[in-house]
Amino acid sequence: MDNKIQEKVNVWLNGNYDQSVKDAIKQLSEDELADAFYKNLEFGTGGLRGIMGIGTNRMNKYTVGMATQGYANYLKICFGDDVSVAIAHDCRNNSRFFAETTANVFAANGIKVYLFEALRPTPELSFAIRHFGCKGGVVCTASHNPKEYNGYKAYWNDGSQLVPPHDKNVIIEVDKIASVDDVKWSGGESNIIPVGKEFDAIYIDMVKGLSVYPEACAAQHDLKIVYTSIHGTGIVLVPDVLKKFGFTNINVVEEQMVPDGNFPTVVYPNPEETEAMSMGLAKAKAINADILLGTDPDADRVAIGVKNHKGEWVLLNGNQTAMIAFNYMIEARKAKGIAQPNDMVVKTIVTTDMIDIIAKENNVACYNVLTGFKWIAAAIREKEGKENYIIGGEESFGLMIGDKIRDKDGISAVALACEMAAYEKNKGRSLFDKLIDLYLQYGFYKESLVNIVRKGMNGAKEIAEMMEGYRKNPPTTIDGAPVAKLYDYELQVGKNLQTGESFKIDLPKSNVLQFELADGTKISARPSGTEPKIKFYFSVNTKLLAAAEFDATEKILDDKIERIIGEMKLRG
Repeated sequence: MDNKIQEKVNVWLNGNYDQSVKDAIKQLSEDELADAFYKNLEFGTGGLRGIMGIGTNRMNKYTVGMATQGYANYLKICFGDDVSVAIAHDCRNNSRFFAETTANVFAANGIKVYLFEALRPTPELSFAIRHFGCKGGVVCTASHNPKEYNGYKAYWNDGSQLVPPHDKNVIIEVDKIASVDDVKWSGGESNIIPVGKEFDAIYIDMVKGLSVYPEACAAQHDLKIVYTSIHGTGIVLVPDVLKKFGFTNINVVEEQMVPDGNFPTVVYPNPEETEAMSMGLAKAKAINADILLGTDPDADRVAIGVKNHKGEWVLLNGNQTAMIAFNYMIEARKAKGIAQPNDMVVKTIVTTDMIDIIAKENNVACYNVLTGFKWIAAAIREKEGKENYIIGGEESFGLMIGDKIRDKDGISAVALACEMAAYEKNKGRSLFDKLIDLYLQYGFYKESLVNIVRKGMNGAKEIAEMMEGYRKNPPTTIDGAPVAKLYDYELQVGKNLQTGESFKIDLPKSNVLQFELADGTKISARPSGTEPKIKFYFSVNTKLLAAAEFDATEKILDDKIERIIGEMKLRG
């Protein structure tokens, strides 16, 4: 075995680690030891995420405790001794244990801790940080990752995940924790304050305040809604929120309603996957529902299912969900007479450009930021007091409505989706009818995503080499169209390949490349920050001349995307 790996193993065998851990290490094969100890689980700009187990490269009591000690040290550097944090967790195996470990370490450092007494959605944690005036917070979750994973998301005092300079500064402090002996594990239990169901009512009232057309919900109170929490935390709040909105016909997918970190009915607990939503789709079809909703384990993402123009059940993709939601908030506020001249919306650089066009046509400012809701939150913070934030979102099934929280919120997104469906049903229409109308009005934009997974020690290297290849040798044509512009967000430089002119990209550095073709096609490449994969985003568009031409036009766009994927050799 590599000497450095063996040294790390020896530290665990001879240090202040539980005897059960030492015994388990002795049972691991050489390959298992190598994978568990070849590196330290990185505290990235959002926190920790990894496979649970023994070792420096795993989520466990020790990696969580050391991360928390470093974060606690940084909070005290910034705010002195008057520090409080909020802590929540999802349904995953060990999430409660990790949350309690985190709470104990913070408390032992003299920090007041608001600890949710049981599992709660991530957005409620973001809201709690702002409500209690905390300086930071943590939620133990791995979002939609497979069951083997868990994670640790760190938050700042505005309820947002960490952004510069705090993200890098926290990493510096975490890296200073060289040993488990540097961690204050216990001794401050009196600093922990439990947060119970009474807080849910405060959060639910906030979500209710986001409603634009409560009269539409009242008129369609019997809207037939199917909801699945996919064994996650959404079940704690979604039914109560929908009742608060006035809906009375809420049908929960019972097989998936019990929180369970093993996610027994799905391969991946990700509402982006059709397989994860299959039980919901079957129930929606069986009862002839009006709308289907699903949330991921920590309930920050939402999937929407509707009947299409042929009466078939389909899942909207994340771009379609975002586009309809953005349009509703802009259009409904205008119709209600509550739109403000300084209204603004925020989306990410890989989310459909159709939103930019909708905003421009309605004289609403639309800002593009890097991927991640922390950047949407940063835009709100930057423009607070000058512009009025309405909604933000990204293509990965996330929405953030209103500024009372600063992270994506699947709970309020479910409520908004049902209100939108009620609003359209009041007019004798469906959400899919509205989708086609928007394509007719603004152009038909179609997006697709390809994930290429590269696991293990060599995976990160392969992904880095792939990005470097595109960076050094960018394509000049794709699908017969010239590459007109290249955006390199790592170098913060864009280049017009037709004129040779370069221009600055006024966003923080990020390892993203975008190719914009002369025909309006956009292709983006971005390594994931939380999973061993590289993502390729495709966006194509054309005019939709008539509703009757929807299927034919969609096929033209789908065929174009498939040709591009084939040309770039990204399949199989």
